[in-house]
Amino acid sequence: MSAVDREKQIKQAEEILGHEPAEPGFAKGLFFGEYRREALLPYPVREPDQRVPILLNQLQQFCREQIDPVAIDRQAEIPQAVIDGLGRIGILGACLPQSAGGLSLSQTSYCRVLEILGGHCGSTALFVNAHHSIGPRALVLFGNQDQRNKYLPKLATGEWISAFALTEPQAGSDAANVQSTATPTADGKGYVLNGEKRWITNGGIATVLTVMARTPDPKGGDSKITAFVVTPDMPGFSVVEKRMEKMGVRGTATSRLAFKDLYVPRENVLGQLGKGLRVALTVLDYGRTTFGASCTGAAKFCVAGALAHVKQRVQFGEPLANFELVKQKLAFMQAATFAMESCTYQTAALMDSGHGDFMLETAMLKVFATELLWTALNDTFQLHGGLAYFTDQPWERMVRDARINTIGEGANDVLRGFSALVGMRDVGLELESILHAIYHPLGKLTKLARFGGRKIGSLLASPTITVRSAELEPDAHQLSSQISALGANVERLLITHQKEVVERQYQLARIADVATDLYASSCVLNRLDYAIREHHGDDGPLRMQLETGRYWLTLSRRRVNGWLASLWNNDDEACTSLAKRMLRGEVGNGNAHH
Repeated sequence: MSAVDREKQIKQAEEILGHEPAEPGFAKGLFFGEYRREALLPYPVREPDQRVPILLNQLQQFCREQIDPVAIDRQAEIPQAVIDGLGRIGILGACLPQSAGGLSLSQTSYCRVLEILGGHCGSTALFVNAHHSIGPRALVLFGNQDQRNKYLPKLATGEWISAFALTEPQAGSDAANVQSTATPTADGKGYVLNGEKRWITNGGIATVLTVMARTPDPKGGDSKITAFVVTPDMPGFSVVEKRMEKMGVRGTATSRLAFKDLYVPRENVLGQLGKGLRVALTVLDYGRTTFGASCTGAAKFCVAGALAHVKQRVQFGEPLANFELVKQKLAFMQAATFAMESCTYQTAALMDSGHGDFMLETAMLKVFATELLWTALNDTFQLHGGLAYFTDQPWERMVRDARINTIGEGANDVLRGFSALVGMRDVGLELESILHAIYHPLGKLTKLARFGGRKIGSLLASPTITVRSAELEPDAHQLSSQISALGANVERLLITHQKEVVERQYQLARIADVATDLYASSCVLNRLDYAIREHHGDDGPLRMQLETGRYWLTLSRRRVNGWLASLWNNDDEACTSLAKRMLRGEVGNGNAHH
């Protein structure tokens, strides 16, 4: 990458990230080697909204009686009766304002809804997530009152379906590479939209779409992305392919759309002109959180199914449950599910609080939950053996449904790079300012003293993690040590590579994985601490939670230690060398032609 391209990427990132929030988030503190206790809110152990248990019971009954995941997969369509029913019980407007006919649920409560759907039918969970989490969410967060009044009431009931149209042939995880254009009309009353969108969930059945397109910069600079509200009745709107044939989540209508000289009135600009990328990324934060919830639901289904099977399946004269390698898979699934559930609801609580920044936490959660679910599904499949391969069991369908999770709403490897660079940015800015202060000390003594005090403190001791239970103190101490190690390694990488760190993807991925696991472990520890404090009555469930959570903390420590060690002892050069030979067309493994 040239220096010019690098500076362009950095400038684009600065535009996306905006100004540092008044209250930096918990995850960003990890990159400084800090445990920001005040930013990690109490774990949501109770549901304060009395309507939610009733709603969840209604949804569970509706799933059992009305949603047939096998039929939806085979017929590649969610029946209209299912959509109508979800609207009738309030699911399609769950988080929309009550003034618009919604339920005004919190993000935490809404995650409980998606957890149920994710454990029952992947297609229906994705349909709801696309309609609600990333569809009208842009209208709620960025729309004006007229726009909300016009669109939200019918979206809340499901009479209208919504879609979020970002992805294009040249813009997938690279959201900033949108090529669709919106040219202002001569009279200034609207825009003419041209372009193509693909892989749009609900695109072919939606009545209201949030569409991203490039608009000229009034100041003459590069064009910027703007969000628009578009409806299919606008001349120039066409559905090129209503239901694209695909591997999994076959019930959803994944579509290709085209816009040809489509006129959009100025009143349909959503948010500020040129700020559409920020709209997109903010909306995706909500979708990524509910990804965590639906993955948690699917993982719980895996745990229940695997456990039942290994107890009754007999091989070599004894139940599968008696074998150590089977127990290893069961314990990992149980602990991983507990961890993704902890991370999901801790992140949702952060979003509900309205304080600080949660972009980093949601990206970490999405990667964490989708990859752990994939492992859990693979293990469940393996435990069922050949049985899982056939369509009279749910496992082959669930594997197909889950494969999109590590790709949609930001491919996981892209989100790894994003998480590492966002987390390291502020550390780098601080180091840069300290270097400047050293060479220009007048008026900078306070900054130098503050930095020096923090560094001396970090050298003398790891960050303090206070827990209420003596039983958790060893876990808190070891988590603290690893957070401190992350901060030290981030500084070392920045000093070693400086701005070129943006190109060190091997290292960025390791840093992101370390930070993600430390965030998830912090959520688990926080949950265990609150479970102990809130415990009353039978000790059995509490002991199970503690053993499950602490086992995850043990597993995570081993993962983190491995990633930290491989920062400075790895095979990166050999890996790159071999890949380059392959890309040059060299052959091996006996494949040479004679």
